[in-house]
Amino acid sequence: MEKEAQGMNYISFKENKNFDLILLGRIAIDFNPIDYYKTLAESQTFKKYVGGSPANIAVGLSRLGKKCGFYARVSDDRFGEYVTDYFKKEGIDISHIRKCENGESLGLTFTEILSHDESSILMYRNGIADLSLSPEDIDEEYLVQAKAILISGTALAASPSREAALKAAALARKNGIRIIFDIDYRAYNWKSKDEMAVYYGAVARDSDIILGSREEYDLTERFLGLDGTDAASAKYWCSCGASIVVIKHGREGSTAYTMDGKSYSIRPFPVNALKGFGGGDGYASSFLYGIFNGLDIQDCLELGSASASMLVASHGCSADMPGIKELEEFIRKEKEQYGEMVARG
Repeated sequence: MEKEAQGMNYISFKENKNFDLILLGRIAIDFNPIDYYKTLAESQTFKKYVGGSPANIAVGLSRLGKKCGFYARVSDDRFGEYVTDYFKKEGIDISHIRKCENGESLGLTFTEILSHDESSILMYRNGIADLSLSPEDIDEEYLVQAKAILISGTALAASPSREAALKAAALARKNGIRIIFDIDYRAYNWKSKDEMAVYYGAVARDSDIILGSREEYDLTERFLGLDGTDAASAKYWCSCGASIVVIKHGREGSTAYTMDGKSYSIRPFPVNALKGFGGGDGYASSFLYGIFNGLDIQDCLELGSASASMLVASHGCSADMPGIKELEEFIRKEKEQYGEMVARG
């Protein structure tokens, strides 16, 4: 009989698994401008990074010592080679990352950094590799090796990736594997907000941990008649079975609501931001690291907030994910400079 490890009395994971987390969804390539504070039209030099929210989270968790697997499709070309080689170097299992067979391309993301707090993203996502992940790619034998799976909302945007994600969720439920839903809203590839709400809601109702911004919860709750407050969202999703509901408000901070009706808040750590994106993936990886380690919710939030602040102050996303020593040193210095309660809500 498998043992379970339990932390904080909110969520437990089956022990003796090969993977802490198997992620499903988008692996892409980011091109971030070197000559920032210019428009995309004016920028001439870009630095290439592995990107895509679930890919960034996998790198972040791997650098924090957690073992990650991945279900994905990548392009059958040099860019596909680039991302799988990068994963291998980071210690992420690539046995279930498969090459596309019909010429699909990796998503390309060009970022525009206009100022410390004004950034935008231009995505090329036609004939895209990650959305060609199929139900046949999701095998139960691999999935049961994980304590949890993470489904990125972008994977639900189109078939056959949508069905692959729903199959993974069904197999996870069958086998007592925890489901983490990163709502990860991107307008690209969705036909309508109604379609989005149907599939976001379907996965959220089966999830143990949900992570998203206020805007993302509003999209997910489109048909539910809730009042748009964080408290109403948390109460509803916990009534569906979620143990932890994290709602983010950018610079205002974030709050984790737990199944016992409690809430825990955190503010961003002060930094000189370089860009306005990337923080959410750092937040997710470090928060989940704390969850897997059975830390107190407030400590999980502190780790997440610290990582998010470090990421918005750096040029890249995946390449700049911190290890635990870097995270702890950053938190120590911030508290030394701003006071022990600098980020506590």
